[in-house]
Amino acid sequence: MSVKNRGGSEFASRNAFSRNWVLLLCLGSFCAGMFFTNRMWLVPGGERSSKLFRVADAQMKIKSEDCNPQRNGYNASIIENSRTRLSIQELNDTIADLERKLAAAMEDNESVSKGSLSLENPKADDLTLKRRKYFMVIGINTAFSSRKRRDSIRSTWMPQGEKRTKLEEEKGIIIRFVIGHSSTSGGILDKAVAAEELMNRDFLRLNHVEGYLELSAKTKTYFATAVALWDAEFYVKVDDDVHVNLATLGSTLAAHRRKPRVYIGCMKSGPVLSQKGLKYHEPEHWIFGGEGNKYFRHATGQLYAISKNLAKYILKNQCGAH
Repeated sequence: MSVKNRGGSEFASRNAFSRNWVLLLCLGSFCAGMFFTNRMWLVPGGERSSKLFRVADAQMKIKSEDCNPQRNGYNASIIENSRTRLSIQELNDTIADLERKLAAAMEDNESVSKGSLSLENPKADDLTLKRRKYFMVIGINTAFSSRKRRDSIRSTWMPQGEKRTKLEEEKGIIIRFVIGHSSTSGGILDKAVAAEELMNRDFLRLNHVEGYLELSAKTKTYFATAVALWDAEFYVKVDDDVHVNLATLGSTLAAHRRKPRVYIGCMKSGPVLSQKGLKYHEPEHWIFGGEGNKYFRHATGQLYAISKNLAKYILKNQCGAH
């Protein structure tokens, strides 16, 4: 029995010793695991959480600024005020530019009215020539087929070259042949007139289609064009089969200078011929009334003159203004 007891106690003591070591090893392993786990994960987890908090705070700040109506309204007000200031500045610049141009135009008009522009410089530019005061502009109504008539006028009462320039500068008398263009613009007739113009420089070309039934419209276009180009006291229309005494015409018109509205020529009146087949049949005879009516008093078409006010009236109505 004694042998058994001693062996059993030794076995029990060994088991107790083994259990103690196992407990110690487990406790050590647990502590080591906790140490390494905290070292590897605790700090990075804190950094991530802090970064997440910073991002969240920034997003909340942005959203709070976007949702602030007072701040947005203030920014919009600043932008709108800046645009308004720019618009006002541009408007002021435009007004100042227009005022400068108006002042320059007024100075030019005053110079013309006072006669300060020199009439002795034949090389002045076209703008100066248009603003210069003239006594009269004579438009000689001609056609494509009237070359011989034009040459006859050039060799008689219409000065050529330097003499015509001197007449314009010293006497204020401008003379031009007046013609439009053919129905086929740029055709052989227009080229012939262009060559003649290149040689003589004495044409006034109109924006008008030539034709016998368009003579009245041509005359109106001439007066409107002439008064737009030259500032004269009188504008004369004459046919190319009439030879004019310039001295007599000038003295006659000079006697009417003080009259505001002048329409002068060989005045006439006559019956309106309503019967077809007659030489001077009036297709619009009904405009002048019934039987026995007469045309209103008017100048014959060979030669007549009107003052500047009447020419401006034609220009105003020729362009469709009211």
